[in-house]
Formats: sequence, structure tokens, C-alpha cells
Amino acid sequence: MSNRIYLDNAATTRVKPEVVAAMTPFFTEMYGNPSSVHGFGREARKAVEDSRGKLARVLNTSPDEVYFTGCGTESDNWAIKGAASRSVKKGKHIITSAVEHHAVLHTCEALTKQGFEITYLPTTEQGIVQPSALASAIRPDTTVVSIMMANNEIGTIQPITELAAIAHEYGALFHTDAVQAVGAIPVDVKALGVDMLSLSAHKFHGPKGIGALYIKKGARIDTFMHGGAQERERRAGTENVPYIVGLGAAIELAAANMEETARRVQDMRDRMIDGLLERIPDTRLNGDREQRLPGNVNISIRYVEGESLLIALDLAGIAASSGSACTSGSLDPSHVLLAIGLPHEIAHGSLRLTLSDENTEADVDRVLDELPRIVTRLRGMSPLYADAIALTRG
Repeated sequence: MSNRIYLDNAATTRVKPEVVAAMTPFFTEMYGNPSSVHGFGREARKAVEDSRGKLARVLNTSPDEVYFTGCGTESDNWAIKGAASRSVKKGKHIITSAVEHHAVLHTCEALTKQGFEITYLPTTEQGIVQPSALASAIRPDTTVVSIMMANNEIGTIQPITELAAIAHEYGALFHTDAVQAVGAIPVDVKALGVDMLSLSAHKFHGPKGIGALYIKKGARIDTFMHGGAQERERRAGTENVPYIVGLGAAIELAAANMEETARRVQDMRDRMIDGLLERIPDTRLNGDREQRLPGNVNISIRYVEGESLLIALDLAGIAASSGSACTSGSLDPSHVLLAIGLPHEIAHGSLRLTLSDENTEADVDRVLDELPRIVTRLRGMSPLYADAIALTRG
């Protein structure tokens, strides 16, 4: 289908042609190992450090506080496990939130098998972690606090500056998973006051398989991978030069047009939200309306299943995702939607549509035209909807 619409940009984004062009020579021409002393190696080393500098400028930090990793998940693992293991003499208490990405939740779960205690902070109905909740949960033996900057499902942006300040009052390190935020909204590690920050290139039109971890100078965390002396002896393994170059090119493009792009994407987001809530009865927006990523639309539609919505949209040429984990082989709805208080039956009918700078107003029009028709058809086959209509009519 030639007129397909991609609205799953929170899952991954298309690699921009400029990024591919920047990467290509490092596969076929400048293919040296950055650790080699000859000319090929020096070319590769310069490319790696140039990209490190580009990312550092966007994050408002110095290049020697930026470490390249294989992905956002690796960065999350390194930050939490590295900080926790280094601080065991202080304590074994870790704090995170109930709405984190599984890269954080499963890392914390693994640490419980090593004797660590995890506290999962609740959120408001909009998915916001309140500073007062952290202040009530933190203890003298808390060593790491990990709260994501922006939620991957409902788009809610967290008050990271306030949360980090509370962690530091107790001598705990603060990590934020900023995978969804970097490239979409301004991220200044100094203004945020964080000790560690994770990111991944494929969320801002870079390649999959490359990420980074910001580690503030003085933040004591253990080395994650042992072997060679790469990444200042903190993350061994030959650098993935083409992908590091791609990350640098992608973040530079994202930063150059960020304000204008965010405003345009947010306008499309708001028009889509308003249109869907107006045209489809028994529908609610999930997440905070204002403190929200520019491209995130997450709605729950009663009396339909999220998986059915996805299949119908896909047949109509529209790619989206659901808050239900049905497509992953589980019948459980999203842990994020349950954490913000949605009952199972409503959480199962959730739909996430995420826009990027490559979407258009015509894409919004198409969704506003197709989705209400799809919902009407699916509800027409739903006995739950028939019962609800019968009750309404008395």
C-alpha cells in the first residue's frame, strides 16, 4: 500500500536520508578500528569523538561525560546496576516509579534477587510522579532513584528537576530514562540536575542499535562491560563507528529544528486529540494534557479491544500501537494504564498514535476519518456495547 501512514514513532522512527548519508562512508571507506594508531584508525576515532561532541552540546555537558552504548536498555541497566553495586555500603534501597519502561522495571526486579529492596512510587491519574511521594519514600539507605523523563506510552513529562533535588538531599544518585524525551524536547542535564541519563538514537531518526549514557563527573558507578579500554575503560567493546556517526548526525538535525518541529507536531497532536474525543463517544485521553510529549496521543476507547483497533487500522494503512500487550503474547493490559487507575476493561481498549516531524496534517485528517468508522464497526459487533446501549435506553 503506497499511501501508508506511520504513527508509531514512539516505538521507532525512520532513519533520515541525511543520517544514512553520514553513516555510509564508515562502512566502506573509513572503516578503521578507532583503537588503531594508523590513519584508518585515526579517521574512525575522530568521527567517534565528533559525534560525542555533538551529543554533549545538545545535552549541555562535556564530551567526557558521554558514553556510547548499544541501546537505551543497556544504558538503563548500566546506570541502575552500576550505581547500586557501587553504593552497597551505603544501602540497598532503590526507588523507581510504577510507570517506568520495562528496561528499568526488569532491571530493578533482577536486583531484588541480589538482596536489593525496590520501592515503586505511585503516580497521579495523569501519570505524574509527585515530588511529595518521593520525599515520603526516600530513606538514608536509598542509593539510586530512577524516574523516566517522559513516559513512552502516555507521553507524560515528569518534574525531574524537583525529583533529582530530593534524591540529592539524601545522598542518592538520580538516573532518568530520557529515551522518549531526547530529540523531542530540550534536555539540559545541568538544568535537570541528574547524575545519569539514558538515550537511544532510533527515537530521533537515527539508527537502531546505538545509545548513550550521560554520567556526571563524580557519580560513582561500576564499569558495565569489561575487556578493552574503550569508552575510557568503562564500557569495553570495539565502537560501532557508523552507528555512532548516525547518532551524532541525527541529534544534530533534531536540535537544529527542535522548537519549530515541536510546535508543529504539537499542533497536529492537539487537533487529533480534540477530533477523536469529539467524534468517538465514550473515549478518554490518557496522560496529562499539558505536560506531554509533542507527538503523543494515547486514548482509551470503551467497548473495543486494542488489538482489534490495531488490526483494523493496519488494514486501512495506518500503523499505530496499543496499550494492551496482546500482540506480545500476553492478555494483560499496559502496566502504565493500570498504574494510573484505569480498570482492565478500559485499559484493554487503548490506542497510542505517535507523530513525528515527518507526519502531515493530511495524516491527521485520515485518522479522524478512518478511526471513528472503525470504532463504529467494531462496536457493532460487541455484546458489551449492545448491553451499554440497552442500559442507556432504559
